[in-house]
Parts: sequence; C-alpha cells; structure tokens
Amino acid sequence: MPRIAIVTTRPDFFTAADPDRDCAPLVAALRARGVEAESVAWRDETADWSAYDLAVIRSPWDYVLHADEFAAWLTRTGALTRILNDPELVRWNMDKRYLRELESAGVAVVPTTWHTDEASLLAALAEHADGGHVVIKPAVGAGSQDTGLFARDDAGALELGRRILDGGGTVMLQPEIPELSAGLEKALYTIDGRLTHAVAKGALLARGGGLRGGVYHEDPQVVGVDAGEAAFAERVLAAVSSATGLTTPLYGRIDVVDSAEHGLVLLEAELFEPTYNLHLVPEVVDVFAEAILGRV
Repeated sequence: MPRIAIVTTRPDFFTAADPDRDCAPLVAALRARGVEAESVAWRDETADWSAYDLAVIRSPWDYVLHADEFAAWLTRTGALTRILNDPELVRWNMDKRYLRELESAGVAVVPTTWHTDEASLLAALAEHADGGHVVIKPAVGAGSQDTGLFARDDAGALELGRRILDGGGTVMLQPEIPELSAGLEKALYTIDGRLTHAVAKGALLARGGGLRGGVYHEDPQVVGVDAGEAAFAERVLAAVSSATGLTTPLYGRIDVVDSAEHGLVLLEAELFEPTYNLHLVPEVVDVFAEAILGRV
C-alpha cells in the first residue's frame, strides 16, 4: 500500500475567505483507493518525509513568506522521497521571471517590464503617459500579496515598488487590462497535460491599491473553454517543458485573459500551488487521484 503526503500549509494560515478546499477531498479519494494518504504541512518539523512514497505539493501558500526555507525544504525532502510537481520545476516557477522564457518561446504574455532599481521603475512609470492605470507586483509572490492597481502617477505605485525593491525583490510593471479588471480572467486547469475544467475567479484588485473588499476573496465560477484557449494551454505546457527540460507536470493552472488590445495572453502558469476549486467540479477529484496513483 503506497503512502502519499498531500503537502499543504499549517491549518491556521487559511481563512474563511480563502480556504483550502482541495486537500480533504483528494485525500479522501486516495484513501478510497486503498492508499494511506494524509495532508501534511510542509513546515511540520515532526514529519518523516522518508516514510512517504510520494509527496504531492498542493497548497503551501505561506511559501512566499519563507521562500528560502521552502527552497531548502525542496532540496532536503527531495532527497528523502519523490516530490510532484518536480522540485526543479517548482524552483523555476517560484520566480515569475519564467514568463520571459515562455515569451521567448513564442507564448503571448501580458506586457511586462522588470525592475531591480528605482530609477528603472520611475522611467517605466513615466512612459505610461496616457494617464492609464498600471499593476505593480513582485516577481516572487502569491495570493496578490504586495500587488496593487494604481494610476501611473499615483504615489502609491512608487511606494509599493520601493517596498518590493527594499525587500530584495524584482518589480513587475504591467498595464491595466480592462478585461482583467472586469473579472474576465480564466484559470485553465490541466492534469497530466489534459484540460479538465476552467474557472473565472472575478476581479481582485481595487484601484488605488489593495484588494476589493479589503481582503483576498475569489468568487470562482466554472466556465467553458473554447478551442483557442485549450490550444493555448497546450502551447504553454509545451513551452514549459522546452524551457525546463522536464516532462509534462502532474498538474498545472494556466491563467489567461482574452483582451481587445493584446489578444489572448498568459498571466501566470501556476505549477506548484494552484487552487483547483475541486468543490465546484467533484468529478475532477477522481481524475486527480488516478493521475497521482499513476505517478507512484
């Protein structure tokens, strides 16, 4: 009987507005198949990772607060058991500068400039002279932390950028995409490279900085996927494999928006901690469980 760890975060990290709805049904589905499965927090110092045949990373959402520690955990635990998705892929995916590699491979990506000093950021902000809004966020981050939507001349934009830079981070600067602000972002979910479902998450950012409603709160709704979006997701995964030299990941979430100005573009490829919203698509739980067993 294989023993499988579903890797998560300590329970008190989750909130009512942002719960982990995926781990419990996945653990239950694995147990129903005769597997000894349990959720384990990646920072649990009592965990014996060598006792597991496989550790499947699912919701280590506090990794951004402990990025170096998480990277060290990948190395240490990877020497004790098999981790999926692959630790090498996770390390690559932790820093959103991977978007530059995907863009070089021909994937359409939301227009982004990258800044490691204040002078560069100031110059880029000045180029948005049409008075439009911009998005400021860090290259390493999750859950919209340190992410804001500002008028390009809003002092808050530079203040947030400085905070990211002062913390040793790289600043991403993107134009506001109206369709994104209208809540038209789609999350395209794949398991073993095959599209399973798609969800619209709704808009998160408030103009002037911060989150709508003051807290991180998604309003996920299952939506359809057209042929162009499905093909786009396949191209992204192919580009990921080409860039990393790794095989198709066990799971992945491809975040896209179809915009009037830029066409269909990639926002992020979430390859180690995406919410799958399994409570909305319970039939996908069995697909996920079978895919995990296929990797044991």
